[in-house]
Amino acid sequence: MEPVITSLLDTDLYKFTMWQTMLHRHPQTQAEYRFVCRNRPAFPLTELLPEINAELDALCALAFSEDELRYLGGLRYIKSDFVDFLRIFRFQRGFIQAFAEGDQLQIVARGPQVHVMAFEIFVLAIVNELYFRRFDRAAAEAEGHRRLADKIGAIEAFVQQPARRHPFELFDFGVRRRFSKPWQRDVVQALSTRLPGVFKGTSNVRLALDLGLVPIGTMAHEYLQTYQALGVRLRDSQKAALEDWVQEYRGDLGVALTDVVGMDAFLADFDLYFAKLFDGLRHDSGDPLVWAEKALTHYQKLRIDAHTKRLVFSDGLTVDKAIAIYRALGDHTQLGFGIGTHLSNDVGLQTLHIVMKLTSANGQPVAKLSDSPGKTLCDDATFLAYLRQVFQVPAP
Repeated sequence: MEPVITSLLDTDLYKFTMWQTMLHRHPQTQAEYRFVCRNRPAFPLTELLPEINAELDALCALAFSEDELRYLGGLRYIKSDFVDFLRIFRFQRGFIQAFAEGDQLQIVARGPQVHVMAFEIFVLAIVNELYFRRFDRAAAEAEGHRRLADKIGAIEAFVQQPARRHPFELFDFGVRRRFSKPWQRDVVQALSTRLPGVFKGTSNVRLALDLGLVPIGTMAHEYLQTYQALGVRLRDSQKAALEDWVQEYRGDLGVALTDVVGMDAFLADFDLYFAKLFDGLRHDSGDPLVWAEKALTHYQKLRIDAHTKRLVFSDGLTVDKAIAIYRALGDHTQLGFGIGTHLSNDVGLQTLHIVMKLTSANGQPVAKLSDSPGKTLCDDATFLAYLRQVFQVPAP
């Protein structure tokens, strides 16, 4: 069969935006990323090991085409020297290993961060698609089309109702846990055709190119986590990460992720300077309405008009959840909803809860203190406790 990944653009936009920043500002950083499955699959993922290794071989043989480089270079925030770097870039097979420990699948990428950070989304898409190839594809897609039609119908009916002050807008964030590459394309094409006033783009850069859509994305947890190990004072790591982002993009890509050390600790660093420079904030853990209230109160305290800012929601969203959040907040600020698995892998089968997260940088542990306890990630309990102490985040 054709490899799962056939284009190096078939990934999330924020991989490129973080990649460019790290290449320009911290190209010497060494990093380690590890694969984790958070739930119990229908069969041990180690059964996929030969296929996964073959897919990694194929991935490491890919290069960016001139058409792809031209597209990236046409995005005003992508610099020409980064495009030149991508022109000669190849994944190095020696930097990633997939193996079994008992019945647990282990995938570890280790090496210079600018050479290993882009593995993440590809690995997750590969594991997911290989896993779901073991099921009845025709039956799954038939059920998926039925569910997708229901969702589109619900959105069409909802947007016929009187709108709040700000419009209801959603995006596809589904690369990493999609049922398959062709299925994600079908979903995104259907959304862009049926919901042109609502559907505003996709995080998948390849689909954005092919379908004439806006590529969506800014930063992920790994970006802010890396700064925990870059030699700045730990308490200043968030501010250092945000400052580098401001200097790199100078007004573009202005949505900041808030939950690497929790919303309260983030807002303590998100002073008037950053609040004016960033266009908005992204929610990825914790109660969305509690989070939004904290954000709106913070803007009010700083005497910033919240109607000029945007809150983006991306934590396990469904269409129904997005509509409920919009009903509560649509009169208060601009909103956006990044929906992943609920669009790209809602086909009647149990999904995999898989991640591939940064575990260390420059030999030092890094952590995410999520506002949802189950999403906290760290392999080093001592560092996790220290991080909580420094940012005054109580243990759950």
